[in-house]
Amino acid sequence: MNDIQTLGQHTLTALELLGTAAFAVSGVLGAVRKRMDVVGIVVCGFLAAFGGGTLRDILIDRRPFFWVDHQLVLIAVLVLCVACASFLHRFDLQSSARLLQVPDAIGLGLFCSTGLHMSWTLGQPPAVAIMMGVITGTFGGVLRDMVCNEVPSLFRDHRPYALCALAGTLFYVALMLMDAPPWLAVASCAVVTTGSRLLTLWLNLRLPSVRSN
Repeated sequence: MNDIQTLGQHTLTALELLGTAAFAVSGVLGAVRKRMDVVGIVVCGFLAAFGGGTLRDILIDRRPFFWVDHQLVLIAVLVLCVACASFLHRFDLQSSARLLQVPDAIGLGLFCSTGLHMSWTLGQPPAVAIMMGVITGTFGGVLRDMVCNEVPSLFRDHRPYALCALAGTLFYVALMLMDAPPWLAVASCAVVTTGSRLLTLWLNLRLPSVRSN
């Protein structure tokens, strides 16, 4: 049993690392589009990578924060931000805006699934666990867009974003209530969230907006 729990913890950490890297890249892409200097790029990448997980840890009273407990990850993210900035400045900024959507969708799915699973294993009610998953998956992107002086895409894009995260969390809850293996529930949440987000981008599906006279 201890071996299974250890394997599950290692898997969860690996998913969180992948999500951190994906959101860090999305933060760098957002900063490069705004022609920020290297300090702005690193700050934007840091906030995108760790913002959602930090807010989750605050809400569920988890200490130390993920990036405090894994200082090597913090250093790796900072190095990744500088390396990506050095590489991406050669490319067209308009293409970087389109590329931003891919790592953002991957980070959304991975962070949503890990945030939800962490809250679920702490015994939070399903509705609270779902909210933790959605917050973990979306808040890093909100901070990234705010630092880039934009209305967060979560609120202005009109293409389903938080709804994609919600769809993934519902898959997780349904599988867990059916006593499915936790790894299957986590993987399903990540795949459904990321897949549905990429599908909405590909099909350009949009939510109706409220218009005032």
